[in-house]
Amino acid sequence: MINAAEAYKRQQVLTATPEALTLMLYNGCLKFMDEGIKALTAEKPNYEQANISLQKAQNIISEFRVTLDMQYDISKQLMPLYNYTYDRLVEGNMKSDATKVEEAKAIILELRDAWMQAMKKARAEKGPAGHYA
Repeated sequence: MINAAEAYKRQQVLTATPEALTLMLYNGCLKFMDEGIKALTAEKPNYEQANISLQKAQNIISEFRVTLDMQYDISKQLMPLYNYTYDRLVEGNMKSDATKVEEAKAIILELRDAWMQAMKKARAEKGPAGHYA
């Protein structure tokens, strides 16, 4: 049975715009990286939990990579960043090296922040009536 919080989250995803879904994915990726870092750097590291969390972050980055539309220049710029970030996560996971995960996190954090700014700018350009000015 789905509890109220799960139902609410599911409804958010089902009704979100593609832009909002992308933001949710960035935030989820950052959350999973934080979980992985925490598991790796704990006084008694939990390698199993780190692996689970980092694989979830890797899956999100894989989704970003496969959904890029390569006819746009920005996609050609994002692909190497996603590839590098993915590689850092895999290496950090395999070697239980939180510094590699931190490096990946910094890249995704920057991309997420740029995405949020682009969303704000697009909303401002649409104006209060939802139409582009």
